[in-house]
Amino acid sequence: MKFRRSGRLIDMTHYFLQHPRRLIPLTYFADKYKSAKSSISEDMVIVKQTFEQQGIGTLITLPGAAGGVKFIPKTSKEEAKAFVDDLCEMIESPERLLPGGYLYLTDILGNPKVVNKIGRLFASTFANRDIDVVMTVATKGIPLAYAVAQYLNVPVVIVRKDSKVTEGSTVSINYVSGSSKRIQTMLLAKRSLSIGSRVLIIDDFMKAGGTVNGMISLLEEFQATVEGIGVLVESEDIEERLVDEYISLVKLCDVDTRGKQVRVTEGNYFQYYS
Repeated sequence: MKFRRSGRLIDMTHYFLQHPRRLIPLTYFADKYKSAKSSISEDMVIVKQTFEQQGIGTLITLPGAAGGVKFIPKTSKEEAKAFVDDLCEMIESPERLLPGGYLYLTDILGNPKVVNKIGRLFASTFANRDIDVVMTVATKGIPLAYAVAQYLNVPVVIVRKDSKVTEGSTVSINYVSGSSKRIQTMLLAKRSLSIGSRVLIIDDFMKAGGTVNGMISLLEEFQATVEGIGVLVESEDIEERLVDEYISLVKLCDVDTRGKQVRVTEGNYFQYYS
């Protein structure tokens, strides 16, 4: 079937959005649309310009016989700033206060539209890094991990604190919780992660960073490399942070349980924005 240019542009755009960071040979589109490579190249220029103008992302072309084109998702700074501001406003609701200064985030993590936007923001920051898999710890970080992984086009690995017979043999470690200083255990199925993988760690909330630091130690058992760390909310009032390099969207500045007030601000996300 021969496509008109308008049809090619629509179909090509949809394909790129569904397959981020995948290297696609020009011959794939040329054969699919029964068009010359020169015409496909002109179409891609239009798609690339539109993506960049709308803050959706960009297309990267790799020359050579093994080359092709790759869609890299991005979020415009204006869109990211507006969303983080809205996120801060949602989190500042006093109804979110839980005992111990924790925040109720289940409604946010259960909202597909919000989680999708969070995933896109993290993916925008880490899109240019070589990442094989996204890792998180059960349970609240799971929806965030899947949202990020969708935009990075990589699988998700879930660290658990108890063994499940359906996962087979596991690797486990003991780690010290950064806030409570208690020794806890986390484990990962051996089959879920290949030796030498490049991993992006995603978590929903970080106090001192004990859980994230535990995941880093667990990855050492797989000779894996940590390519980045992203957290939705970080707590500011921490004497000793166990994790140095990470990206956060929201920073929890102050919690007044008696006055039922929560004060948050944007995290360090925009320090890493490019």
